[in-house]
Amino acid sequence: MRNQFVGRKALVTGGSHGIGFAVAKRLVEGGCEVALLSRNKDRLNLAIEEISKFGRVPVALECDVLDRVELEGAWNKLAEVWGGVDILVNNVGGGGRWGGESILQTDPNVWDEVFQKNAGATTQLTRLSLPHMAQKGWGRVVTITSIYAERAGGRAWFNIAKVAQKVLMQNLSKQPEFVRKGITFNSVAPGATYIPGTGWEELRLSKPHEFAAFCEALPLGRMGTPEEVAAVVAFLCSDEASLVNGASLVVDGGESVEL
Repeated sequence: MRNQFVGRKALVTGGSHGIGFAVAKRLVEGGCEVALLSRNKDRLNLAIEEISKFGRVPVALECDVLDRVELEGAWNKLAEVWGGVDILVNNVGGGGRWGGESILQTDPNVWDEVFQKNAGATTQLTRLSLPHMAQKGWGRVVTITSIYAERAGGRAWFNIAKVAQKVLMQNLSKQPEFVRKGITFNSVAPGATYIPGTGWEELRLSKPHEFAAFCEALPLGRMGTPEEVAAVVAFLCSDEASLVNGASLVVDGGESVEL
């Protein structure tokens, strides 16, 4: 298992923090060459420094995925170095807390920005990655969605964007021109995952009793970790997952199970 990704090259978006960073570390530990895409230069530099301790220096791509031109420019920079990627992990996303509780009181731009940050960036990078994968006869595209790609419950713009990501993977998984060339398309749908520096940490610090009550109500009595999600992503990126195609794997400790 330790060398399962030797000879592979992976792009992990949102790779400087949280789930993306955990995925990148997992892939590097398996021998993969990794490129990290992030808009936060400071976090990106720290992530590169940390992952370099494993003996492989990642490619750093500073980019805001809300800017389609900037995103394509980052891809072109990577393509000049590598030619393409074998593994694409569409992790960058978010926006589940953007806007307000009511769609009538939320700026319409929020819908556009959340969609681009999630589904738009996923679509753009997947399209750019596929020619190289098809030429090599092997590829993995894994997209991090959410349990709100499986059901209602989040803010509408976030649900719509996450469902779009999931459906894109399912649609591509049915297309022989890609899947018969060894490329698979899957989604991973995390539930509540504790990531430092996010709204969950803010809630834990500002409203500890509310945070504790939320965790206690979860089936496991706790939130998930980025490393637990990354383990599932790494499996889907491996040769062992060759028959897993078009799947959406829920990783939420039973949070979304309806009794």
